Amino acid sequence: MKQFIEFIPVVLFVGVYFTTKDIYLSTGVLMVGIFLQVVYEYLTTGKVEKKTLAIFAIAVIFGGATLIFRNEVFIQWKPTIVNWLFAAALWGSLLLIKTNLLQKMIGDQLDMPDIAWRHLNNGWALGFFIAGVLNLVVAYNFSLDFWVSYKLFGGMGLTIFYMICTVIYLVKGGYLNEAPATVEATKATPAYPKDVNDISR
Repeated sequence: MKQFIEFIPVVLFVGVYFTTKDIYLSTGVLMVGIFLQVVYEYLTTGKVEKKTLAIFAIAVIFGGATLIFRNEVFIQWKPTIVNWLFAAALWGSLLLIKTNLLQKMIGDQLDMPDIAWRHLNNGWALGFFIAGVLNLVVAYNFSLDFWVSYKLFGGMGLTIFYMICTVIYLVKGGYLNEAPATVEATKATPAYPKDVNDISR
C-alpha cells in the first residue's frame, strides 16, 4: 500500500503533463502530490519517515527552481539527486559509521549473517547509483516526452527489477526458507548432530 502511494505523485505528474504538455504545471502538481503524501503519512502513522522528508525537500528545491527559472532541467535532475542521496546514505553509513542501514530498517524480518546484509546493502546502493545515471542519460539524450514517460515506467521497472534480484539472492542463499522467529526458536532448542545441516546457513 505504501509503495503504491509513493507512486501517486509521479502518476499525477505524468498524467498532467501528457494532458496539458505543460511541464511547469506538471511540476507544480508533483510538488503538491508529494506534500500530500507527507501529510497522509503523518496523519496515518503519527510521523514522517526521513526518506519521505528528503524526497519532499528535493522536490521543493528542484521543482521550485524549475518554476522560478522556467527551466525543466532542474526537475529532470530531481530523480538523480534522490537516487544518489539514497546510494550515498547506504554506502556512507557502512563506511563511515559502520552501520548497515538496510539491516537496521528490515533486520527484524530476515535472519542473515553480516556478509549477506553487506552484499544486500551494496547491491541496493549500486542500484540507486545506476538509476541516477540512467535518468541523466535519458534526460540529456531523449525528448522531454520520452523522459516524462521514463520517469514513471523506467523508475517503476527498475524498482521491480531490483526487488526480483533481491528475492533471487535471498532464495539462493537460503534466507527465505524460514521465518526469523522459527530460526531463533530452532537455535534455542538443542538439536542432534544430524539436524545441524537443516538450520545452517
